[in-house]
Amino acid sequence: MGAGGVAGAGAITAGEGLRGGLRGCTQRSAPTAVPSSPEHQERWVLGQSRRALRPAACTWTTTPPPRWPPRWPRRWGRLPARPGVTPAAPTLQANNMVIHTALRHFRESKGQDGATPHIVTSSVEHDSIRLPLEQLVKESFAEATFVPVSPRSGQAEVDDVLAAVRPTTCLVSIMLANNETGVIMPVSKLSQHIHVLNQKRVAEGLPRILVHTDAAQMIGKGRVDVQELGVDYLTIVGHKFYGPRIGALYVHGPGTTTPLHPMLFGGGQERSFRPGTENTPMIAGLGKAAELVSRNWEAYEAHMRDVRDYLEARLEASFGKQRLHFNSKFMGSKRLCNTCNFSILGPGLQGRRVLAHCKTLLASVGAACHSEKGDRPSSILLSCGIPYEVAQNALRLSVGRDTTRADVDLVVQDLVQAVAQLGEDGAS
Repeated sequence: MGAGGVAGAGAITAGEGLRGGLRGCTQRSAPTAVPSSPEHQERWVLGQSRRALRPAACTWTTTPPPRWPPRWPRRWGRLPARPGVTPAAPTLQANNMVIHTALRHFRESKGQDGATPHIVTSSVEHDSIRLPLEQLVKESFAEATFVPVSPRSGQAEVDDVLAAVRPTTCLVSIMLANNETGVIMPVSKLSQHIHVLNQKRVAEGLPRILVHTDAAQMIGKGRVDVQELGVDYLTIVGHKFYGPRIGALYVHGPGTTTPLHPMLFGGGQERSFRPGTENTPMIAGLGKAAELVSRNWEAYEAHMRDVRDYLEARLEASFGKQRLHFNSKFMGSKRLCNTCNFSILGPGLQGRRVLAHCKTLLASVGAACHSEKGDRPSSILLSCGIPYEVAQNALRLSVGRDTTRADVDLVVQDLVQAVAQLGEDGAS
């Protein structure tokens, strides 16, 4: 079963096209004729990809060649400075760049000589946030607080995050939607509180707290508006919305309104924020993927939600409510339209064993980045308060744009025979 997704390649959103994309970027014109020189042909392709991204209100940080002067006919959104989007390796590089920037910004702030910077995040973040922070703490370069999510809501609660803030806090990074449970986090509300807190901190001579969200899972499966979210940084991943495996980092006013420091050196591309020759084909592909999403995201979301709900209904009908636990349903929390994380209860029904007995279904018990952890239950589910014996039976299925109810019927039938086979094996 596929995964749905969406929005902006090195890019992000605004304007009419993205009430399900990202908002707040500037539009630029592209040439009407293909240039003759190879160098300018490549730039032309980049320009076309930017143009395709415009319905999602995107802009790139790449500077056009001198003979192709940029034009800025109008501004979409109401951001005080032109936002920037820097292409990057999916998730990992973008998230590491935010952490690197926050630490350097703290060190360069007045009155922070000798102090150790502090970062607040949640206990269910992607490894590209968690592991860098753990390494920085290990090497005494930073301090970090991993705020536990509420077992009631599955969310990192706003009050709990704010309670973790210290005078030395320089960054708060909370994912927009969790990749295993699908729970959507209250990032917009959190940003509002931190904005107010930053005004007080300025008066007290304390460093500004930067706000980052990893939106890899959310884009294309629901509304993502950078103005409403109020974040300084937002991570984008192309393959989550049927684009190439390329990522991007949205920055609200890179280098002006919001600090951005490079991790790599050796070229002037992307205004030297992320140097290196641009991967033109992947950028163009990402632009096309964003264009399709910005036009069709509401239909994609409605379809995936309908098929996901049908999947959960069929699972309940086949196994019974008493034998099934939905690990992605939390009281009062919204979740992604495509994600179904569930456990078939009973001894010997560990997720990996069930999948090994399936004849047609290929799925996972959790995130791909945790696949090396063997038979141990997902740490994400355990952090959400899911009991150990339930978490070890977990399966995660994601429906996609092309998934049908007929596909669901085949999958559920396959799961039923797999569980029956395991029951026979256990009885013999």
